[in-house]
Order: sequence, then structure tokens, then C-alpha cells
Amino acid sequence: MTLYALGDIHGHIAKLDAALALIEADGGEDAEIVFVGDYVDRGPDSRAVIDRLLDGQRAGRRWTCLKGNHDRLMEWFLDPAGPRQDPHILVGYHWLHTAFGGAETLKSYGVSVPERIRLSDLADNARDRVPEDHIDFLRGLPLTREVGPLLFVHAGIRPGVPLHRQEENDLVWIREPFLEVGAALPRLVIHGHTPVEGPTHFGNRVAIDGGAAFDRPLVPVAFEESEVFTLTARGRVPLRPPGSPS
Repeated sequence: MTLYALGDIHGHIAKLDAALALIEADGGEDAEIVFVGDYVDRGPDSRAVIDRLLDGQRAGRRWTCLKGNHDRLMEWFLDPAGPRQDPHILVGYHWLHTAFGGAETLKSYGVSVPERIRLSDLADNARDRVPEDHIDFLRGLPLTREVGPLLFVHAGIRPGVPLHRQEENDLVWIREPFLEVGAALPRLVIHGHTPVEGPTHFGNRVAIDGGAAFDRPLVPVAFEESEVFTLTARGRVPLRPPGSPS
């Protein structure tokens, strides 16, 4: 069985459609895909991206969509109890800060962000424009997917902590110490969150956020038994860790 994965999309529908076309050309319409989160923010088409993912799931596609930190930021902003701030964010930052791109997401739903407006009022405006099924989609996103020796997650895992005891904040936010681990992990971890120049195999993890938010393509990755490949218009390209025989 071949399993496909896509990294952070960040509101780029054209890049998503191009990547899905590569997967379909390689594995057919019934290809199983794991999306590792961050569907929204920064790009101009967050609404269209969620629509595409929902359409695929409703059509019976074998698509698993995991939760990224940006998806959780949007979910928490739209909370009916009032917009929640993520405690992981540094002082002075918030979802609407240019570093996160929440304003671009709201714009895709037809919601403008004035210079002066209460966050609660802006959240009310957004809830009037964001479809309920999009809110339900964000709320219902799982955090991980385990398939045999593979673990799919948005950001990574905390080293030394059993998988069943991992905390949500780490699963959607962690960088160090996860990125610094050179030893074997409980499974081969496939993750996004931390941009790389293109999908990269580090031996114990495969980073698949190739920087679609930063003018780079969204590159699909295929997993087949113990082999890993990127997909291109010319076909599969083996993706191996450093030092592996070519």
C-alpha cells in the first residue's frame, strides 16, 4: 500500500490542486492521503482550501486531515465563548499579527479587519461569515495518525514521552527539542510546521513543510513499505536520509 502526505498548505488552493493532481497521477483517485495541518493563514485562499478538503471527505476520499497550530488559532478565535489567545504565542503576537496571517484568512471569508475594532466584535463578524461546517471541521481535526511504523503529526513529538502521553501543545507547536533529536524515535515521524527547502528525510523523521507559504511549491510525499519518494511532474524521486546509498 502506498500512503501519501502533504505538508502545510497555508491558504494556497492552486498549489493544493497541483499537488493533488500529482498524487492522483501516481496513485489514482482512491489514493490515501494524510494532510499534516496548517490549511489556513498567510495565503489568499484559506476558505477554498477548507472547501476542497471537505469536498474530498464528503466524496468518500481517504483523506485524513490533522490539526496544525494555525488551524487551532482560527478555531480558538471563532470560539463562541469569545476569542481565545494561544498561550504558546510570544508576548505581543496574536492570530491577526502579520507573522501569523489570520487577517488574510478572514479576508477569504469576506471579513475585513479594521485598524480599530474590539476582538470580540471582529470574532462575531467572522462567525457570521464562516460556514458552520468549516468551524466543525476545525474543531474535529485529530492530532495524529499512526500507520504501521509511521506517525503523522503537525509539529512533532516531545522526546522521551510515550505517544499516548503526548500533549496537544507539543503536537501542534513543538520545534526544539524534537528537531534536535538524532536518535531513533518510536516511529518514523512525518511532520510539517518547521519549513525546509523541500521535503527532507532526517532518518528518524521526515519534514514535509516545503514552504508553500513562502513562494515554494507544495510537494507530495509517498510512503511505500520502507521507501519514501517525492512526487514531481516527471514521476517519483527517492527521498533518503543523509548517508544512505543512492
